[in-house]
Amino acid sequence: MMIKISISSNVIGEPILAESIIETRTALNISQAHFDSTYGEIIAEVETDDFKAIRKALESKGAEVTVLDHPIVRDEEECVECGACISVCPGHVFSFDEEWGIVQDIEKCIQCGTCIKMCPHRALSLEK
Repeated sequence: MMIKISISSNVIGEPILAESIIETRTALNISQAHFDSTYGEIIAEVETDDFKAIRKALESKGAEVTVLDHPIVRDEEECVECGACISVCPGHVFSFDEEWGIVQDIEKCIQCGTCIKMCPHRALSLEK
């Protein structure tokens, strides 16, 4: 399962991720990480059986953990198939088919929102 780990300024600089991994013996496959002096965000894959333990450990150290289970939805009527989503998606969710139409593999979506921000026709949204 994909998760987002949000780290606020009060724990930036602390090794809470490493401590939680060691404490729970949980493997995380990190696909993205963004940090600055005020906030950090990590997108990672974790085995479903390990989720509760790693969430408890991270939250006890001040992080917020969110399950990413709402993939990106494309409004076929609004989409002009310009490919802006293809060029910015870190998960390679979008691609062109042989007829230059946009296709998506929602299983790869990490819900970073980059494609939503970059779509010039606002044809992308998070499923609710």
